[in-house]
Amino acid sequence: MLKGLICLAPVATLLLMLCSTAQADDGRRVFSGMLGKMPIVMEVETSNAENISGRYFYQKYRKDIVLSGIKNGEMLVLDESENPYGEKKPRPQIHLNIESNRVWGDWSNDEGKTLKIELVEAKPPVIPTGTPPYLAKLRDTEPYEYLRLQGLTLKQGKTETFDGYSLQWWSEPQTKVTFFEIVSGYTPEARDRINQLLMGRLWQEVVGYYECLAGGGVNFYFQTVKPLLITPTVISVSVGTEASCGGAHPDYSEIAINLNAKTGQSLTLEDVLWVGQGKPLHYEEPNNEQSSDTFTAYSDYRNKEFAPWLVGQLRELYPDQMPGSDENCAYGEEDRWPFPTWYFTEKGIKVGPYFSHAEAPCAFVDWSVLPYSLVKQHPGGVAVQLP
Repeated sequence: MLKGLICLAPVATLLLMLCSTAQADDGRRVFSGMLGKMPIVMEVETSNAENISGRYFYQKYRKDIVLSGIKNGEMLVLDESENPYGEKKPRPQIHLNIESNRVWGDWSNDEGKTLKIELVEAKPPVIPTGTPPYLAKLRDTEPYEYLRLQGLTLKQGKTETFDGYSLQWWSEPQTKVTFFEIVSGYTPEARDRINQLLMGRLWQEVVGYYECLAGGGVNFYFQTVKPLLITPTVISVSVGTEASCGGAHPDYSEIAINLNAKTGQSLTLEDVLWVGQGKPLHYEEPNNEQSSDTFTAYSDYRNKEFAPWLVGQLRELYPDQMPGSDENCAYGEEDRWPFPTWYFTEKGIKVGPYFSHAEAPCAFVDWSVLPYSLVKQHPGGVAVQLP
């Protein structure tokens, strides 16, 4: 398993081989090189000459500095915009000339300081064997984020036993993001597939941390990972994130990673439970590779077939907990249930209702479990042995 990321050379050497893509389909270009004596990575989107956008980070700090400006002749004139709330104050400015794959210019501030900028449009590094699929995809689809991760390494943490399986915890020291690997209880091949996905999720959370910083500064960013169920056939893990990313209110999200332990593949709810007509759908969200028609069919199924069925089952199973629309949390309304959270438990599939941010306390319920005896009557698209 890959414990450090994909940096196999010191930064100075790495800059010669780095680490980005040619111009993307959406007009974004990613460069790497030097601002003064500091290595940086920069992304610019130049399709609209009157509205150039971009960002860059110093390799040492990895935090975004947002850019905006115009194209003046052959030169980009970009202002740094570190304050998202519109406070008027002098901002450093960058002038860039882009010629083929070479970029040069200068950075200056209102105090008269000027630094040279020398960048190149670099090529992606070779992906090492054992790289989690998430990172391999990130390299191709979001090279700027991939480059931000270069050189980061993981710190080994505690070991523990859960459901009879040994877990090894890892953390990324700068962001404090943590996750675990499973180090016993499966064949080596199965463990490798499972752990590639789990470690990929760790790096995904690291990317999320830095995206949060780009929102205007982090007041706090806490992530909590909890194994929920580990069996010979299925795995469920809770990932909770509470963050203040520059907006008016902090956000909290809690999702579950659900895996087929035999294959190491992610499972959607339709993979294990299907109450519609025809072949079960398989829609992974978010997934930009799936067509809009697939999402439309998925959304129609969830709203018109699944939600009414689910509410009916929950009313029958939990009549005391499923009040009508006149109650504060209104669990009996179908629009709470088209897209529930879900995970495996020892007794059944736990589903959770959707509520807006203002009604978030209503989402935390501990009773809404669909027993496996019911789930097995409506098998999904993947042959999974349920607990």
